[in-house]
This record gives sequence, C-alpha cells and structure tokens, in this order.
Amino acid sequence: MRMKTLPVRLWSMPVDAKPEIREGDVEPEQGTHRSGDQLPGHAPARPATLMAFVLVAAILAAGGYRLLPGAISGKDAVLPIAAKPPALIRAGDRVTVPEGSPLRSSLALAPVVEQDIARSLVLPAVVEADPARLIKVLPPLAGRVTQLKVQLGEQVEADQPLAVIDSPDLAAAYADYDRAKVLLSLATRSRDRQRALVKIGGAADKDLQQGEADYATAEAEQRRAEARLQQIGVDADTTSKARTVTVTAPMAGSVIDLAAAPGAFWNDATAALMTIADLRTVWVTAGIPEKDTSLVAKGQPVDVVFAAYPGEPFKGEVLFVSDVLDPDTRRTKVRIAFANPDARLKPGMFASVSFHAPARRAAVVPTSALLVKDDANQVLVEVAPWTFVPRKVEIAFQQGDQAVLVSGVTAADRIVVKGGVLLGD
Repeated sequence: MRMKTLPVRLWSMPVDAKPEIREGDVEPEQGTHRSGDQLPGHAPARPATLMAFVLVAAILAAGGYRLLPGAISGKDAVLPIAAKPPALIRAGDRVTVPEGSPLRSSLALAPVVEQDIARSLVLPAVVEADPARLIKVLPPLAGRVTQLKVQLGEQVEADQPLAVIDSPDLAAAYADYDRAKVLLSLATRSRDRQRALVKIGGAADKDLQQGEADYATAEAEQRRAEARLQQIGVDADTTSKARTVTVTAPMAGSVIDLAAAPGAFWNDATAALMTIADLRTVWVTAGIPEKDTSLVAKGQPVDVVFAAYPGEPFKGEVLFVSDVLDPDTRRTKVRIAFANPDARLKPGMFASVSFHAPARRAAVVPTSALLVKDDANQVLVEVAPWTFVPRKVEIAFQQGDQAVLVSGVTAADRIVVKGGVLLGD
C-alpha cells in the first residue's frame, strides 16, 4: 500500500543566535550565567523545539490514519470478494442445478429405455413324495410288537409282511365271530320251524314275523364279526385261533419312516407303525410369491437344478398350481412331477426352479437411479435443462443392475441415473 507524501515546510528559528550588543551595554563574560537564567536579548530556545516536535507528530499521525481500513478510498481501496453461486436451488419439489455448480460434474443423466423383457423367475424348491402314493401303515389292533420284518429305507412289495403284533383284541374278535355264527344257526332253525307251523295253521303270523326278525338280526351280526376279522387281516374260518396278527404292506414302495421296534406295546391304533411311499414318481414343490403368481401357469416349461446334481438340469413342466394362497407365507404352491425310476431324486432334496415367463415390453432403468423416500421408490425426472422433479415409480422386478417398472415414467422421460442422492432433502 502506497502512502502519499505531504509537503512540510519548517521555518528556521534563531535558537543559538548571538544577541546584538548595543552601545553602552556590557558584554557578559562567557560561562558566568546559569542555565536557567535568560540572557538579555536572547530568544527562548525550548518552546521552538517543542513546536517542531508537535508538527512532526501531526504529520506522522495523518499518514498512519490513512493506513486504517476505513480510511482507504479511491484506487487504494480493497475490492470485496465475489460470492460463490449456490450448489442447487429448491422451489417446492423442483430442484435446479445452476450453471457453475460443482454438482453438475457428479450427476449422470440418461433417457428411460423400453425393452422386451423375458423374465426368468428362479425360486427354491424341495423334493416331496407324491401324496397319492404315500401310505401310513396303522396297526389294526392294539398290542405288543413281537417281530419287525423290515428296516428303514427298505424296498417292499405289496402284501409283504411288515410286523407281527400279539393282541388280546384279536381273540375277542374271534369270539364275537363264533358267537354270531351260533346265534345265526339258532335263528335259522327257529325261522324255518315257524314257517312250517304257519303252513299247517299251528302258529300265528306274529310268531313267524318274530322268527324272521331274529334271523335277520343274527345274520347281520355274523356279517359284522366276519368283516371285523377281514379288516384285521385274518381268516375268519381258520382253525387256528392265535392272538397274533401279521401287518402286511398295502402297496409296493420304500419304507421312508419307521416308528416301531420289537417289544414295543402299541396301544394307539391311530399312530402309524411306519410310512411307505412309492417313489417311482416324485414332486418338486416351490412357493410362488403373491406378486409373481400371474407369471406361472399349468403346463409352463421349467428348468430344475438339484443341489445333488448341479451340472445336470432337469426339464419339466408345471403339473399343479394351487388355488389357495398360504396366509402365513403369502405364497402359492406349485408342483412339478418327475419320473424317478432309479430313485435318484429323494424326498427332502433341495432344488432351484427357473420359470420362463413370456416376454413383455416395459420401461427399464438402472437400479442406481432409484431413490427411496417415505417407503416409496422414486426417480428424478428432468423437466427443464438441469431442473428435476421427483416421481414415484412402481417396480415389477429387478434383473441384475436393471429395474423393470410397471408405471411412473415413459420412454420420453430423461432421468438422473447417477448421483441423484446428492439432490435429496
């Protein structure tokens, strides 16, 4: 900073001038006066010196005042620093990125693209036995298991013995049958006698009617007792009245569950001894989310990959789509049937099923363009150069880094695909 130089003019004053000696005056001798005495004819020396100092101080004070910030003017004044432009400008729900804003270099814009999307829905699944080919073997009577003739996982044939049970109830069933046979024989003879008496007039009609009723009752009881023995699985007319009953296989298949053991007393006739399943055909069951139920239909081709055979996809088609939605999981069961002659597919195996839905045209945006606000998905749409408004969108599904939209934007819209979070509230 440059200071202006003020012209200063100093007047000379005769401080040490020798006083004029007039005629008749006596010249004082040198060195005879004191410092405080004023000599005749001499001007005072100290006031002049003080005046000079005062002038110099005034000059320095004037120059220092010009160094103060408020005292500078003209070309020596300091110019104010220019204000930076704002990074963005908000007006309601509109956001504008002005020219010169550093945010422009952080944003990427792109138009919305419409494509033909062929969606593949991949869902977890599990192998199950066909419920129509699965039987729980129940004991016909309560009793003690004396013999177990099969093991878990064993292949059995129809009518093959599975277990032997010693049951006192079997002896009671035989006794009921024998008693029914005797009563039927007695009712038959009584009926025939009443018929003969009626023919010769030796009996009333009511006696004949009573004989017919007794015969019908005895015949029904005999049939009931015989049917009970047949249900147990023994011959009603056998001469051996043993208390043991042999439980046989109702069909060919594999023993997939075994609950009995030799020596166990089985007093609950509703509890299964074992479970037999025919695994020549198995089901692969998957659960379709509620929002994707419309993408699956009966007869639709699928690809199934089992965890046990990762490099071997199995081709199949949808056999069954449930008409009922599970209220707990919000999913619909879908089943695919597979032939399993060599038993490679075992119940309980995990698999993944790929459902191939038909292609449809839809708007597609990068997932980086999606913003979440108030539990809703939205994108920033450019309505004017570098001016954006948020717009809610509905997502159908995502494939990789692309999101397929149901509604919200069209192919004519231009959106922020990168850095949109910088424009948020």
